[in-house]
Amino acid sequence: MSVQAMPAATYTAAPTPVPLTEADHKAINRLTGWNIGIAIGALSIGAWLGVLQGLEHTGIDLYQYLAPGIKSYYQGLTIHGVLNALIWTTFFICGFFTFVVHNSLKRPMRFPWLNNLAFLVMAAGLLLAAYPLVMNLATVLYTFYPPLLADWTFYAGLTLVVVGSWMVGWALLFTYGAWRKENPGTRTPFLALASLITMVMWQLATLGVAAEILFLLLPGALGWTDGADPLLSRSLFWYFGHPLVYFWLLPAYVSWYGMLPAQTNGKMFSEPLARLVFWLFLILSVPVGFHHQFADPGIPQIWKIIHATITFGLAFPSLLTAFTVTASLEIGARARGGKGYFGWIRKLNWGNPSYTAQNLAAILFAFGGISGITNASYNMNMVVHNTVWIPGHFHLTVGAATTLTFFGILYWLLPKLTGKRLFTPKLALAQAWTWFFGMALFANSYHLLGLHYGAPRRTALGSATYAIPEWRPYLLESGLGITLLFISATLFFLVVVGTVFLPGRKLKEPIEMPVAEPLKEEPAPAWLDNWQPWVTGAIALILLSYGPMLYQLIRDAQSIPFAPRVW
Repeated sequence: MSVQAMPAATYTAAPTPVPLTEADHKAINRLTGWNIGIAIGALSIGAWLGVLQGLEHTGIDLYQYLAPGIKSYYQGLTIHGVLNALIWTTFFICGFFTFVVHNSLKRPMRFPWLNNLAFLVMAAGLLLAAYPLVMNLATVLYTFYPPLLADWTFYAGLTLVVVGSWMVGWALLFTYGAWRKENPGTRTPFLALASLITMVMWQLATLGVAAEILFLLLPGALGWTDGADPLLSRSLFWYFGHPLVYFWLLPAYVSWYGMLPAQTNGKMFSEPLARLVFWLFLILSVPVGFHHQFADPGIPQIWKIIHATITFGLAFPSLLTAFTVTASLEIGARARGGKGYFGWIRKLNWGNPSYTAQNLAAILFAFGGISGITNASYNMNMVVHNTVWIPGHFHLTVGAATTLTFFGILYWLLPKLTGKRLFTPKLALAQAWTWFFGMALFANSYHLLGLHYGAPRRTALGSATYAIPEWRPYLLESGLGITLLFISATLFFLVVVGTVFLPGRKLKEPIEMPVAEPLKEEPAPAWLDNWQPWVTGAIALILLSYGPMLYQLIRDAQSIPFAPRVW
């Protein structure tokens, strides 16, 4: 049948695109700013307590002087973990993605009321969870394993934070759906696609912790049940706990792939490869939790092997990232006059604090990835399991790759949101470098202390009666690292406060979101812009790798009485 002969009803004109108005920009910027403001506030408290914990390990206990309201080391550890690993990251990511998706699609919020409601739900959840944390009613550590039990407000508050983050994802997907109707056949801009993939992964990953809280912990905290099954609870937590790492990390990848090259005159070496990396993370991020449970006898070996294998598979997209992002940056450095095999590195945009912070974060993450492969290896994991090697490792992920990248993003995003110049770029540069060296020393000391001497984690090492003299040099190294991190954090907050609140620093020219252009102009293959096979594959792999074992754990669950509050 010819085109002329086809029924007219077959043709449906695409809706007229809705442009971003000045009012839309203000609404997006305001919502982004509120999310990031809360994130920075949470970081300030969590980082301060982290400094006190690190100093306690060296034998310098300042809690009674500098945090008199904290009843124990373990209360401080709980607040530090919750605020830094959950609140700082989640609020920042929700704000950052709200900005990125709408500016990348060049489209206003589809349902502004949903975006605003999501923020309010998250903020209400944070306030509800803060009460038991401050009152020492939720000193159950970041992992909140039963039989330890917190006050019901802690679990209800965290549930609201998770639900609010889901709502952020829904709001962004509604906006994307409207954009897709207006732009049929157009490839989704990379920054928007990568951000949305991350939020969909988060929707899948948080189902585990939501089930643990709603069906096991919250009923116990409300007095409806007397106990819970610890193994089932741990399994549901780690269903969520390891994908959480990628929820931290993928926003950094969004910037490294799609923004960082533009800040040093580079281009995306391969946009199709970047898209593939994010789809691979969607499929592989969730079914890896049992590699955190190698020491749990209730998990059969075969399931540990399956999850370890998938974990090793996750190294592949990270290795692709290392190659692709480095190639993108090399293109920029050579465009700036760089020559030789390695001489081009000197021509990268090291004078820009936003660029420098993110490049240094990527360097530290390389070491975090190497130690992560160790953690996924059964025999090696048995050596370092429950030692300070583990916090040494994840401080290279959430403390370095994630947080230092977020600092770098803020060094262009804050001026964009406020219309003011960054306060003292040289101070921001010093902050990036001191964080880099401080985190390198801290993580190195913990890796070696855990590997060589088995120093335990989740423990007040400064008051441990079993401490041995051989620990001392490593603890002193960690103390030096913590001192640099404290200096760096102070510089960061000075830059933020100076940028936001000091008057008379208006930008001479508006700052635009950095967007790296692809090296080749051809559009990415259509299969890299098709959600159905990737989402279907992710759900199928989750069901195959978790379904039978979770069924068995639920079938054989035993109610172990909840413990009285320990601290």
